[in-house]
Amino acid sequence: MLNNTNNDLGAALFKTWTEKQRSDEIKKLVQGYRNGVPIGILCKMAETVAGDQKKARKYLKLFMNAAEREAAVAAAGYAMLPIVKSLLA
Repeated sequence: MLNNTNNDLGAALFKTWTEKQRSDEIKKLVQGYRNGVPIGILCKMAETVAGDQKKARKYLKLFMNAAEREAAVAAAGYAMLPIVKSLLA
């Protein structure tokens, strides 16, 4: 059984995934964002799935065009702005 599953958003499981699986999952998260999932959830889950901010940034730039990223940063609420900017700007 995975320890501390309530706090790690599945991080322990995602660490066992291949880069292809991570890429596919982040692509699905981006599609979810396009269908109404809040940007904060997209960013936090992308970071968790990818394993770190650098990889999450790479995947989000791959799956979101510049206009989408700019619009997401512009629309982000004050509390989410630091994480959104760090991943999308």
